[in-house]
Amino acid sequence: MTEKKERIAKKMADAGLCSRREAERWILSGRVRVNGQILATPACVVGSDDTILIDGKQLKTKQKTRVWLYHKPSGLVTTYRDPQGRSTVFDSLPKSLGRVVSVGRLDLNSEGLLILTNDGALARYMELPKTGLKRTYRVRVHGVVSGEVLSRLSKGVKIEGISYAPCDIQIEKHSGTNTWLVMTLKEGKNREIRRMMKFFGLEVSRLIRISYGPYELGDLAKGRVKEVPCVLFPE
Repeated sequence: MTEKKERIAKKMADAGLCSRREAERWILSGRVRVNGQILATPACVVGSDDTILIDGKQLKTKQKTRVWLYHKPSGLVTTYRDPQGRSTVFDSLPKSLGRVVSVGRLDLNSEGLLILTNDGALARYMELPKTGLKRTYRVRVHGVVSGEVLSRLSKGVKIEGISYAPCDIQIEKHSGTNTWLVMTLKEGKNREIRRMMKFFGLEVSRLIRISYGPYELGDLAKGRVKEVPCVLFPE
C-alpha cells in the first residue's frame, strides 16, 4: 500500500509547531530543510521517510491532540503578535500549555469561551462552515429590538454585499434601554454579530460567547483555562 504523503506546512502545523500560514512563511524565509536541502516553496509533500529540519532541529512527530477551554476577558486580542502592542490572549496563558492555536477568534471587546488546541488540523476543522458547529452568544444591546428585527435575523440578512446566514435569536431579558439576547450562529464571519446589530441601529455593549460546538463555558472563571477531552476529530 502506497504511503499517503502530505503538504509540509500541514505536517508542521499538525506537530503543534506553528500555524499552517506561519509554516509557509518560515519555508519562504529559508528556515526549513527537507533531506538536507533548503526548501524554497511550500508546494512540497513529505512522508515518513523524509528528514525535516526547522532551524536545524528535527521536526517532531505529531503530538497527541489536546483541547483547552479559556474564558477570555475583554481587552485582549486573539493573536500571537499585535502590531499595536496590545495585550494578547497568548501572553496571558500559562507557559505549561506550550504552543497552542485558537479555534477562531474573539475580538478585543468580546468575552467568553475561546477553544485552544495543539492540533492545527482540529482548529481548522472546527472553524469550517461546512462542519456546521454552532456558536452561542449572550449579547447586550442598547436600543429597541423589535419583532421585525428578530424575524429578519432569523431569515438571514445581506449587509454591504455580505450575506449573513440565518441565526437563532431570542430575547433573554430587558433592563431599561438595554436588552440581553441569546444568539446562535453557524458561521464565523469577522465581527458578524456587531455588524448585524449596527445594521438595525443597535449598539452592542457586551458580547459573551457561551458555547462552541460541544464545548460550553459553564462556570469557568474569567481568565482561567482548563483542559477537556477532545471529542471532535477532523474527517
